[in-house]
Amino acid sequence: MFDHQAKLEFIPHEPGCYLMKDKQGRIIYIGKAKDLKNRVRNYFQPSGDPRPFVKKLPHVLGDIETIITSNEKEALILENTLIKLHKPRYNIQLKDDKNYASLRIDTKHAWPRVEIVRKQRDDGAKYFGPYSSGNSVRHTIKVLNKHFNLRTCSDSTLENRTRPCLQYQIKRCPGPCVFDVDKEDYDQHVQDAVMFLSGKREELVDQLEVQMYAASEEMEFERAASLRDQISSIKQVLLKQRMVTAEDIDRDAFGIYREGEAIVIQLMTVRKGRLEGSKSYPFKDQDFPDAEVLSSFMNVFYNSNRHIPDEVLLPLEFEDSEREAFEEMLTELRDKKVKMFMPKRGKKFAIVETANTNAKHAFEEKHDKETRTAELLEKLQNRLGLQNLPEHIECYDISNFQGSPIVGSQVVFIDGEPEKKKYRTYKMKEVTSQDDFASMHELLTRRLKRVAEGEDDSPDLIVIDGGKGQLGQAVAVLEDLGLSQIDVIGLAKSRVDKVGFDDEAVTRSPERVFLPGRKNPVILKQNSAELFLLQRLRDEAHRKAITYHKQLRRKKTLRSSLDDIPGVGKYTKSQLLKHFKSLKKIREATLEELSAVEHIGPKTAQAIYDFFNETRELD
Repeated sequence: MFDHQAKLEFIPHEPGCYLMKDKQGRIIYIGKAKDLKNRVRNYFQPSGDPRPFVKKLPHVLGDIETIITSNEKEALILENTLIKLHKPRYNIQLKDDKNYASLRIDTKHAWPRVEIVRKQRDDGAKYFGPYSSGNSVRHTIKVLNKHFNLRTCSDSTLENRTRPCLQYQIKRCPGPCVFDVDKEDYDQHVQDAVMFLSGKREELVDQLEVQMYAASEEMEFERAASLRDQISSIKQVLLKQRMVTAEDIDRDAFGIYREGEAIVIQLMTVRKGRLEGSKSYPFKDQDFPDAEVLSSFMNVFYNSNRHIPDEVLLPLEFEDSEREAFEEMLTELRDKKVKMFMPKRGKKFAIVETANTNAKHAFEEKHDKETRTAELLEKLQNRLGLQNLPEHIECYDISNFQGSPIVGSQVVFIDGEPEKKKYRTYKMKEVTSQDDFASMHELLTRRLKRVAEGEDDSPDLIVIDGGKGQLGQAVAVLEDLGLSQIDVIGLAKSRVDKVGFDDEAVTRSPERVFLPGRKNPVILKQNSAELFLLQRLRDEAHRKAITYHKQLRRKKTLRSSLDDIPGVGKYTKSQLLKHFKSLKKIREATLEELSAVEHIGPKTAQAIYDFFNETRELD
């Protein structure tokens, strides 16, 4: 058992970070504190902490390492760095580390357009957002494209197009790529779009109504009708976006809800006084205090290049020193003053209460889904007689075609849902002929060897796309590696039972599940949730294998075609593939588009262009 008293003697009364390690030396939790000794001592108080994790700490811990910092703000920054580096089991981890989407308009461009970006840069363009909801972005883009008459094509398309596109045909773009467009009229549309995105939608409606009445009086009825539709669409947006404050500032409001070790953190984004979106972040195995969990989440969240608002509203109290450290850190990240509040009344309090309510709703919704999933997995376990509850399922498939590289795929489902970060593809190294059995044996050996050596998580259930032959290979690999505790099944597709000229109808057998040591397959009830789950796994593995196979064939075709061009080497081929993605697009590329590829000079671009032009002429 871990001797915490001996360890506490060497921990100072200083700000910094503490790293809890298990008996194997793996970091399982990272925390920060303004007083390291007091914070660590709290975990081992004789009065006893009721939380399960804290109770088992003395039995789990192997060591506690501390890192001293000069102040609490530095401890915050260090905590974020260490969590991202080590990814401890019990710390908050953001699965989706992508930035929120923003909208960008480069008003300095001759013909500006609205584009979606993930990062706001100091380039003189106008940025709007970020939007926490993908639906918000898509809806906004839809309104802009429909009613503000701006181009949607890229700059390269704009420069090289010779005839108008569909957007021009349906009167959603004036066609500056081809036609002599009134620049003043286009700039007015840009200004209207900027007003719309800036939140000045009431003012924009007033302006458009004046223009609509003027067009009507001048007998320009088509333009008046277009303005009327535009006004109507903007008013619908205004109705959907409830004004929460009259203040022209950005706010993030956090809510929190917990039951046991499960917790949901809710983020509500208020931009320019309007509620723009809401997103929930559920976490498991969080026995630490709510304030500690929220603080850790916010630290990781805002240090992931997220938009930092003017104000952050909290659902619970932070210590003054921690709140001040956060404000200082966020102010430095944003380069503008940021304030944090824990409101007790008023409009700010109402926003936080709404966030708490949404956190509870998200928790209940997730809990209901988890309950249904648990019931489904239990049914699957009972129906197939599995040793383990199949919470972690892996499915494998082999793909080969006419001498092309033989490839395999691995897809992973956790609690009935795809875990795409754990998907893998394999290119066979030892098997060179079209032998599905040998290929499956190699694939599983390479994958499960890591499990046997303790380098990767063990699945509860392995699903093989195939019948008895493929299943036999899987069983042999598991026995060779000493992994017989892992369940394995084979899922065989349905087959045609009866076909012929005299048959009234073609019939198919049901899909069959083969089990080790059992002669006859198990037939799961058609349209059952258990069968549907296995089919999803099989189809996803098949899709992954086919996609990887196509990628390899495309690269091979591309490289073999480009090998005939003088001056095009390995690096140039990789740059072309990275930029254009396909041989067809390279063949159709203009000289300007080829020259725009990074690290490709004008002579090389000309050689590529001439080669494919000559090829087209010969064809």
